[in-house]
Amino acid sequence: MKFFGENISCVRGERLVFRGLNFAVEPGGALVLTGNNGSGKTSLLRVMAGLNRATVGKIAWSDGPISDDPEKHHGRLHFIGHLDAQKPVLSVGENLEMWARLHGGTDEKIAMAIKKLKLDGFEDLPGRYLSAGQRRRLSLARLVASEAPLWILDEPTIALDEGSVAAVRALISEHRDAGGMAVIATNVELGLSDTTKLDMRDYAAGQDDIWEGVS
Repeated sequence: MKFFGENISCVRGERLVFRGLNFAVEPGGALVLTGNNGSGKTSLLRVMAGLNRATVGKIAWSDGPISDDPEKHHGRLHFIGHLDAQKPVLSVGENLEMWARLHGGTDEKIAMAIKKLKLDGFEDLPGRYLSAGQRRRLSLARLVASEAPLWILDEPTIALDEGSVAAVRALISEHRDAGGMAVIATNVELGLSDTTKLDMRDYAAGQDDIWEGVS
């Protein structure tokens, strides 16, 4: 089922961040967002995830706009943002289990997530003792712990070493091979094949543009 957007414009504060943006992601596809800091990559991802609303335009699945059924939309995606959302007093295993149970995960998938993100042996370690790279891997483990057709990833390789970046690349490739979709904001070359690039600078508004209505 296709995920797409038409004529998307976004305002942050009173400034027009980007305008007239279109995108489409088919099953097995990957859309890679590039652009300098402040170009609107994170803003677009949050709009795609239904966390913020587009000022103008439509974001939809093949069966209708996400605004028609936000809960259904949220059930179709995993969103990994800049912040590594976790409870520092809970262990690695407890953090992952708590999240997975809320999203239909199973013990088997949790165990697979721990293995694929190289968190073996850290299951009982409280989150407050994790390094930056371990925290990032724990966040990314959520992608494996339960299923969703659409992954929306904001700079997924932050704080990761070369081996962990390779593991993330493999996860994304496996997800796509199974018919999943990925939207990834990154300025790091991930080495993914057959991606569609979207340079946010192509849709940038002027630095002094304020919201006065966009046609």
